[in-house]
Amino acid sequence: MEKGRLVEFKHKGEPHLALADRPEGKKNWVLVDQQGQSYTIHPRQIIYEVPGGPYEQSELTGFISEAEGYIDPDNLEIAWELLTELEESATPTSLAQLLFSDQSPPLCYAAHRLLSEDKLYFKQKGDHYEPRPQSQIEELQLKNERESARQEEKEGFFNRAKEILSGEKIDWEKSDRPRLEIIERYALQGDESSQKAAAQEILAALEQDKSPEAAFKLLVNLSIWDEHENLALRRRQIPTQFPKEVEATVEQVIENPPVDESDRTDLTHLKVYTVDDESTREIDDGLSCETLANGRQKLWIHIADPTRWLVPDDILDTEARRRCTTVYLPTGTIPMFPFALAAGPMSLVQGKTCCALSFGILLTEDGEVEEYSIQPSTIKPTYRLTYEDVDEMLELGIEAEQELMAIAAQAKQRLSWRKAQGAITIQLPESSIKVDSDAITIEMIEASAARDMVAEMMILTGEVAARYGEANQLPLPYRGQPQPELPPEEELMQLEAGWVRDSAIRRCMTRSEMGLTPVRHATLGLDRYSQATSPIRRYTDLISHFQIKAHLRGADLPFSESEMSEMIMSAGSAAYDGVQVERQTKKYWAIEYLRRAEAANPGQSWDVQMVRWLREHEKLGLIIFEDLGLEMVMRFDRNVAVGERLQVSVSYADPREEMIRFREVLTVVEGDAVEATAEPEDTEPEVLEEREQVEETLLEEESIEEEREQVAE
Repeated sequence: MEKGRLVEFKHKGEPHLALADRPEGKKNWVLVDQQGQSYTIHPRQIIYEVPGGPYEQSELTGFISEAEGYIDPDNLEIAWELLTELEESATPTSLAQLLFSDQSPPLCYAAHRLLSEDKLYFKQKGDHYEPRPQSQIEELQLKNERESARQEEKEGFFNRAKEILSGEKIDWEKSDRPRLEIIERYALQGDESSQKAAAQEILAALEQDKSPEAAFKLLVNLSIWDEHENLALRRRQIPTQFPKEVEATVEQVIENPPVDESDRTDLTHLKVYTVDDESTREIDDGLSCETLANGRQKLWIHIADPTRWLVPDDILDTEARRRCTTVYLPTGTIPMFPFALAAGPMSLVQGKTCCALSFGILLTEDGEVEEYSIQPSTIKPTYRLTYEDVDEMLELGIEAEQELMAIAAQAKQRLSWRKAQGAITIQLPESSIKVDSDAITIEMIEASAARDMVAEMMILTGEVAARYGEANQLPLPYRGQPQPELPPEEELMQLEAGWVRDSAIRRCMTRSEMGLTPVRHATLGLDRYSQATSPIRRYTDLISHFQIKAHLRGADLPFSESEMSEMIMSAGSAAYDGVQVERQTKKYWAIEYLRRAEAANPGQSWDVQMVRWLREHEKLGLIIFEDLGLEMVMRFDRNVAVGERLQVSVSYADPREEMIRFREVLTVVEGDAVEATAEPEDTEPEVLEEREQVEETLLEEESIEEEREQVAE
């Protein structure tokens, strides 16, 4: 290196031209650029040494200006064609001569820049640059085009996102979906997301925080998600839409039903009552009572027959098997079959001739099954009733509906018989939460004669289906439950009757099990039980119908034991997912309801009853809202007696985090004035710790919720 030499080196990734000024130490040199900025470099950092010189500082500006006038990448294609024909490589000097017919230092430097920055036509080997083969250039051009398109898509995404965030109404492009999905996965999975880094990069580019919570807020602000987006539903990946081919198949099936292989019994002469909530769309059961010639009364329980409209392993059956269950949410229903079919020809619609699987049953005087028969049938539902309708009819004892009175009477006999067999009845509150146009309503579902009647008839059907399966050695999905270890009778009697006592019993319940062998179901008091009453909304019930109907007509069973076992396991997993989504969604809207009530009326108090301790040493108990039927966990600041009624208000509520905290409201009487006062909140609330405890406590309730749903059908 000599003073005055002009060299190129890289500074912050960009080529930089400077003059050698003086040595620094044994090997380093100090360089000075055209602005007079000094750099200390090692000779190894030099990329190119301009021929000629020595140069003066005053010459730099003109030199650079002259060279840049010749740096045109389009010239390289011409040089590549010529050198390819000659089968020669290039150097900056030879390229300057070839392109510019001149080898002056500025033009040699321009040629150097062309060659060193080229990524398409030439490949450097030592001091020379060899022209690439035609095929390699075409491959690189295609790669560059794809990269350019990707970059354009990326820039387009960020531009559209920024415009939407600024309030503009912009339509997303199809190419935006992958990046939106990256953000969605991060919002759902947090640190567990495999694309966490990519999501955070997108968030940073949009000047957002890098947390999963920020990802959720971004999706809301981009109008991709709603403020109340159901994350539980998304995490469980429960499909909310049916594939187009399934919808198309439904239309074909309705227009051209498959051949009905069943020899159906005509039961259209029977008066048939269907009883459901007013909002129910899938009507899957109806009840009749027939007076026989000998004066005895025969119960008929008609179950909708969706197998009339599909065959095992067809597209509709496969889709139902994938879903396994209808999911009921406050915001709406996600059906196992498309509603056009489930609420149409599959349902028992009032006034229409419908296909059913009918269970004819004679009970003894004390309520035991004496005789039964099962047959595919045609029926014509007479009445579409709500539970409230039936309660009113039963209370009035309407003479024109003696069949309904007889069904209710036999349901009572049946319940008495099951209790004698060891059945365990639990009457804890249930709530119906509905969300319509963002308005939340919560109604307590009261126990009633109508609900008890329908529940008993469904349980009776399950016993008869299991009896038939056991007698004929059919592989069916049998459900059982081990005998729970209940507290001693004297201990239970010391507890207040009602919610407190039933809560203590429920805590002891064991989880139900499903398998191919009939076993005792302790809660129901039955030695065998198989659910078969909801084939439109529960896949295990549907496969029971497939099996029973095939056996009735003497055909081969559609499913072997191994296939049944596999389907039961799969259905159990999917049903668990559905139950979890239902529970978490209901909890979200329950907390949101209480949060809104507190926001609208700060300090609003609620009447609750403490029904049991969950962790008494931590003063963590289970409370029930008397007007809403909601069960919540509360940490108390004092010793509270089990069964005590008190008033509470909401001190903290975050439905997205599934967290709610309460404080007790005390009533202070001063003279004639009555004033409600809230207990002071903890100065250092252990929110995270409490959340973990609440979640653990709720896990204890899962099997109980499952049993309540099972018994109530």
